[in-house]
Amino acid sequence: MNRAEQRGVRQGGWLGLLALVLVLVAACTGSSGGASAPGSDGGNGGKAGGGDAPAATVAIEPAGNATGVAPGSPVVVKASGGTLSAVTVSGKAGKVKGSLDGAKTTWTSIDKLAFGATYSVTATATNAGGKATNATSKFTTVKAKAQVFPAVAPLRDSVVGVGLPIRVYFNAPVTDKKAAIDHLKVSSSVPVDGAWHWFSNTEVHYRPQKYWPAHDTIALDISLYGVDLGGGTWGGLNANRHIQFTTSDSHVSIADTRTHQMKVYTNGKLVRTLPASMGKEVPGRYTHSGPHVVIDKNRVKTMDSRTFGLALDAGGYTAKVEWATRISNNGEFAHSAPWSVAQQGHSNVSHGCINLSPSNAQWFFNYSKVGDVVEVVGTPVKLGPKDGDIFDWTIPWSQWVS
Repeated sequence: MNRAEQRGVRQGGWLGLLALVLVLVAACTGSSGGASAPGSDGGNGGKAGGGDAPAATVAIEPAGNATGVAPGSPVVVKASGGTLSAVTVSGKAGKVKGSLDGAKTTWTSIDKLAFGATYSVTATATNAGGKATNATSKFTTVKAKAQVFPAVAPLRDSVVGVGLPIRVYFNAPVTDKKAAIDHLKVSSSVPVDGAWHWFSNTEVHYRPQKYWPAHDTIALDISLYGVDLGGGTWGGLNANRHIQFTTSDSHVSIADTRTHQMKVYTNGKLVRTLPASMGKEVPGRYTHSGPHVVIDKNRVKTMDSRTFGLALDAGGYTAKVEWATRISNNGEFAHSAPWSVAQQGHSNVSHGCINLSPSNAQWFFNYSKVGDVVEVVGTPVKLGPKDGDIFDWTIPWSQWVS
């Protein structure tokens, strides 16, 4: 082989080696994510973004053809793989209003559903590629045997004494008491440890462990519409309510039948001591011991013993009295008794009321408000269920919460 041929072979070898190196470099610098080279369709039908987007899906609650649906349950329409472009819920009374969330994927009804009504739902969802998916559904709400309305005391925006419990009265029996309580929410500006207590299947009260704080703002929110309360009874159309009230200064009076004095406290401070004559210490005339609550006031009141079972021919009476502050529904008042001024502060001669002098009775009448507390001590007869509306504070807390 001459020199020219040897030089050609060497050049050819270097060129071959260079070509091999270029192939290896190209292989090492390829995309690790499998990206296609420019101009390639990458096996995806030639459409950027992965080709045709999958169709959106629509889910509707209540489920299609559902019956016995609670009217308190919202209609909820959800889109997956797209956004909602139209939702219509309609019944015999017209269209049901609703709201769409910010992502436009969930629509929730706002209007109340009616009892015993059939509703139609139509919805459209659109995917990323603009393709629409339509869905339809129907459902029927439950028919109620009875619709409950909760009457509440105290009234909205009232100012009451610290001893007044919240009382809720239902106009139809409630058998699922837990369901009712779960939808009665109490809040207060001064936190308290409080609880509900049932007195019957139509009456429930709420109170703190001790009296309300002075100048507290208390709110009751009731959300019973469309709630199953058992036995075919449901929360009715006007069962959702908001009641707010406030307490005044704390007025707590201690009427001691042994000392014949009633000590009056404002926010824990003694402000006045009133000589009194309470129920005579014989059966049927004792003033009942326990925390009473002021429930009414009458400038002039006709007292009639027959209203609490004492006939006129058995020692009963009728009489007009002034400055009558009612503290129970068994006939007990704090009132003016000019006929017993000599006994006031010394002995008990009344038929169960707290007798005060005319001036003291007038002062106490003007001082008192509904919800104030009068605690009677010293007698063997206890205030209880037979004494009327509010004997709540006589119930031990352990029994109240049970």
